Amino acid sequence: MSVPKEEIIKIAKLAKLKLNDNEIEKFTSQFNQILDYMKKLNEINTDEVQPLSHPLEINNVMRDDELKDSIPRELALSNAPDKDDKFFKVPKVIK
Repeated sequence: MSVPKEEIIKIAKLAKLKLNDNEIEKFTSQFNQILDYMKKLNEINTDEVQPLSHPLEINNVMRDDELKDSIPRELALSNAPDKDDKFFKVPKVIK
């Protein structure tokens, strides 16, 4: 299966990519190499292979939530470039 240049141009247009002639040639070649590789993968017999959701058997390791005191307000504000009593002052981002 080979994808012609015209198809690559159409795909690039759909992806809103502006490709020059050299890039079109390069992407056509690379796209066809990828499809050839996929063709090889499709030839592999996987009848006896169990489907996986993840290649590694990983379980989430969660720690217990522990209630701890937070940093004191004065310490948190000590390096703030701009503050107002007990709040950080930041530039307005919404009109």
